Amino acid sequence: MADLAEGKYIWKNGEMIPWAEATTHILTHALHYGTAVFEGVRCYRTENGSAIFRLVEHLERLERSGSFVMMDIPYSVSELIDATVELIKANELRSCYVRPIAYRGYGSMGVNPRPAPVDVAIAAWPWDAYLGEDALEQGMNAGISSWRQRSVNSTPGAVKSSASYLNSGLAHMEALDHGYGEAILLGESGMVAEGSGENIFIVRRGALKTPPLADGVLEGITRDSIIQLARHFGLEVSETSLARTDLYGADEVFFTGTAAEVTPIASIDNRTIGNGKRGPITEKLQTAFFDVVAGKIAEFGSWLYEI
Repeated sequence: MADLAEGKYIWKNGEMIPWAEATTHILTHALHYGTAVFEGVRCYRTENGSAIFRLVEHLERLERSGSFVMMDIPYSVSELIDATVELIKANELRSCYVRPIAYRGYGSMGVNPRPAPVDVAIAAWPWDAYLGEDALEQGMNAGISSWRQRSVNSTPGAVKSSASYLNSGLAHMEALDHGYGEAILLGESGMVAEGSGENIFIVRRGALKTPPLADGVLEGITRDSIIQLARHFGLEVSETSLARTDLYGADEVFFTGTAAEVTPIASIDNRTIGNGKRGPITEKLQTAFFDVVAGKIAEFGSWLYEI
């Protein structure tokens, strides 16, 4: 992953602030206790100008994550949509990654987050393929992590929180240290959950399978998009628990996510998946996904929020 590319402005608590001045106090509650929820959103360049992919759904999920952790976000979805569009225009970006975050700010310490104020910020910057441009075509090597996915009754996958991503970071670093490009986490029951920052799909005999939300995975918006696209093409899709051997025996495996988009997996634990490269169904869905975000498939035009 490349170093962070700085933009001109960050939106924070209703104001457009110069990038370098968008700072926060060292005693911010979220810094010490992980009390933050966030989103990852992409804006793409289309034939009709720039458009943000499934912006409403992302901001609704942010609001939902906040409600799960008893954090009332002091801006409506509509206000955050306007702020996002304003920010992208102010930064003169045609395509970018967008990071809205709501967090408990400065003013209170201790485990109880409620006395701390809620701050909201949105940043946007250019960001290419998260797992690498080559991986989109050639696939990547992944490994099953020794770190388990946090339990649905611990830090639930339905909440996209900063606290959850310590677990992801541990798994991802372990994968890199073992020579893999990404980690795959199992849940406490030993069933497949997701990547460190992605949902996961397998293809077996022409049908798609992905772990259900009840197995502790994030309700991914790209995940949902791929399910809908697959059914649009008449492919069979099911949400079902998967063992690690289901990964090894799959014809194709791929990751999905806002940052990762649709990235094929060439091998898992040094076991070649299929032909060891992007499979035909993965390629079909990946191509369709990129056509959708480019505004080339009218049936899914409602997924694009044009700027």
